Parts: sequence; C-alpha cells; structure tokens
Amino acid sequence: MRSGRSRKLKWPKRVALALALVLLVPPLAGAVALRLNYAGDLEEGTRTRGKDAIWLGHAWVDGRKKDADVVAFAEQIRGTGIKDLYVHAGPLEHDGTLPADRYPRARWLIDAVHREMPGIRIQAWLGDVLATEGPNGLHLDDEKSRASVVASARQILDAGFEGVHFDLEPLLSGDRDYLSLLDDLRELTRSRTAQLSIAAHQIDPLPAAHSVNGTITGRQKWWSQQFFGEVARRVDQIAVMSYDTWMPLESLYGGYVAQQTTLALEVTPESTDLLMGLPFFHEDDWGHHENAETVAAAVRGTRLGLGRTDRERERFGVALYVDFAALDKDWEAYREGWC
Repeated sequence: MRSGRSRKLKWPKRVALALALVLLVPPLAGAVALRLNYAGDLEEGTRTRGKDAIWLGHAWVDGRKKDADVVAFAEQIRGTGIKDLYVHAGPLEHDGTLPADRYPRARWLIDAVHREMPGIRIQAWLGDVLATEGPNGLHLDDEKSRASVVASARQILDAGFEGVHFDLEPLLSGDRDYLSLLDDLRELTRSRTAQLSIAAHQIDPLPAAHSVNGTITGRQKWWSQQFFGEVARRVDQIAVMSYDTWMPLESLYGGYVAQQTTLALEVTPESTDLLMGLPFFHEDDWGHHENAETVAAAVRGTRLGLGRTDRERERFGVALYVDFAALDKDWEAYREGWC
C-alpha cells in the first residue's frame, strides 16, 4: 500500500517540478544575463556629447515659475550636457486640439531662457492617453484627429517654441497611424526648421515580447526593434523611457538599460539624436522600485551599451525625467557619471 501510494504521487510531483522549471528557469536565466550585462569596464569617451535633454513640468508655462526660477535653473544645468528642454504645454484634448490657455506664460519662458541660457532649445511637450486599451482617449486611427494634432504642433511653433516633443501612450508596436502622423509632423517641422522629438517605449528585451505580453495581459509594454527603427527614422530626436522596468535590483536595472541602449543604437540612424531616459523621480510601485532604478545605474548601463555598440556616435545623450521630482543626489549622479 505504501509503495503504491508513492507511485501515484510521483506524477503530480513531476508535473509540479516541470511547471516550476518552466516558470522559474527563464526569469532566472534572464536575471543572470542582465547581471552579466552590467559587468565590465566603462569605455573612455562614453560621456556627454552636449545633446542631453530634460522634461520640465507645467509650472514653467502656467504662471507659477518666476524670473528667479529661470536664473536658478540656468545655474543648475551649467556645466552639464543639457541642450533641449521639453516643457509640458499640454495635454492635448482627445480630439487632438490644444487650448491656447494651457500655456499662458510660454512667451515669457522662451524669452527668459534665451536670455539666461543662450544656445538652449525649448520644445513644447505635448501628450495624451491613446484609445488603445479602452474607448476613451485620442484615436490615431481617425484622420481628423491626426490633422488636429498637426494643427496643434503648428500652433505651438507659432507661439515661439523651437520644436515639439510628443509623448503618446500606450502606443502599440506596429501602429501605422502613428507613423503616418509622424510623417505629417516631420513635413511641418522641417518647413519651420524646428525639432520633432518623441518619447519612445522600450524595445522588446526578448524577440516578440510585446506580442506575448499583449496576449497575456491585454497590454503592450514594448515595441519591436523594427518598429522602433521605423519611428527613429521619422524624427530628429527619440528619447527612450528607460524606467518603469519592473527590475527589483540596481544591477538588473543597469543591465537592462545597457541592453536597451544597444538595441536602440542598432536601429537608430546617425541622423537622429538617440537619448536614454534617466529616472529623476522617486516612487515605489510594481513597475518602478526607486532603490533599483537609480540614476547611477542608468548612467552606467547607458555608458556600457554605448561603449559596446557605437562608442564614436555623436548624436547620443540622456534625457532626465523629471525636473520637479528630482533630488540633489540625482543631479550629482548625472554630473559625476555622465558629464
């Protein structure tokens, strides 16, 4: 009786062991790979090229910021590689329009920046939630809405901004309507000698990861590397939102950023500025662990990826997200590690 019972339990145990291996081995192997990706020496010459950017909050255009704030910020970025300011001037309405009262102090800011920070460009940061995971949001499949987005970009350039920076989320990999919108926006910005930049989703860490994740969760976190390249060819700057990665450890996060840097470099044309995002914010939730996603780890990962993939590339930098959440230690890590 004892031996018979033992035989009956063998199959459930084997199934449980097999299931455990299926669930645990791939993540463990991935973690080892990322940790190894974070190891190694940093190459000489993998520091700022003077093409960095920072996302700035809405307070800069709604009246809360004053002349003294501009002077203080000019001192804050002195000696860094920051070239572009992405100033929040939206959000867009769900039909693609942009009420002019969203940015009442834009002209003041533009004049103040040109006075205190010569050579710094100011781009309007516009965004909206896309109707990709529900009925509410901006519908890129609607031609009229896309035309309104282009009109909003024209409106922003008329206001004196030197470029327009779009952050539209969640944006599914392979979205042809988005590519069509970028084509129309590029035609406008080129005619105005202005910059077109976008905030980009991360690239599949494994082939077709975006499809698998979409099937399981109903959402897509990543873009395919091919789609990333298609987007990069249509813009002047592409800034990877290389944070909110789910990584639990600093070494894994740094290895992940190194991998993302390599994947992005492989498909971004030399004519486009590629920027890797740095987490200048502090939250703790399922997608972002502030003790893991540090500026120091992101900078080291960026430099490792750059050194291994395209050390001589000039049109490359980092983008700091976001000014109003940054701590002194974030600025120090950026300066010490990158500048």
